[in-house]
Amino acid sequence: MAIRVMLVDDQLLLRAGFRMVLAAQPDMDVVAEAGDGAEAIEVLRATAVDVVLMDVRMPRLDGVEATRRICAQVDPPKVLILTTFDLDEYAFSGLKAGASGFMLKDVPPAELLSAIRSVHSGDAVVAPSTTRRLLDRFSPMLPSSGKAPQHQNVGRLTEREREVMLLVAQGLSNGEIAARLVLSEATVKTHVGRILTKLSLRDRVQVVVLAYETGLVRAGGQPG
Repeated sequence: MAIRVMLVDDQLLLRAGFRMVLAAQPDMDVVAEAGDGAEAIEVLRATAVDVVLMDVRMPRLDGVEATRRICAQVDPPKVLILTTFDLDEYAFSGLKAGASGFMLKDVPPAELLSAIRSVHSGDAVVAPSTTRRLLDRFSPMLPSSGKAPQHQNVGRLTEREREVMLLVAQGLSNGEIAARLVLSEATVKTHVGRILTKLSLRDRVQVVVLAYETGLVRAGGQPG
């Protein structure tokens, strides 16, 4: 079954461009479009969607608040934030709101398609290098180390799980973590799964957000 995609952006030309790229894929189908967050929520009430490509800056209701409302629904579609990064200061808030990741608007088509497929399969899409850049940029918005309360379940993590969590928060991929800790990727994936379960988190994006908010990791990606 094709991945049902919804495009949410106030720029018609941009939506048309994305639609052309997605329409050429045998496993994707653009089933809905919206020009702002309010319209997106309304359309979703009557349309089954798997993945929403969500712009951030839009009239009436921006992408962050729309993402928050969509992700609060029962069995919501996955949301992939599209941002210009250098100008857009809402990407981090979008991830906190429940988005499964973010991509730059000028991303190469192949990377966008890969991101949609990854998000649809349940993975989070945040490139490690971009994670570090984003969190460094938004570090002034986050509590400094030691000033925020620890997540109540962090203490349940084993020493190895905590180690893996800190590396995830620094933006390392499973392969990079495996190399750093001399483990197999399968073992790292198992540790990440246990971390998500123990902390009641949806994906590694939320691991990154939690680690920075609680001061486990400081600006620059260093342990707190």
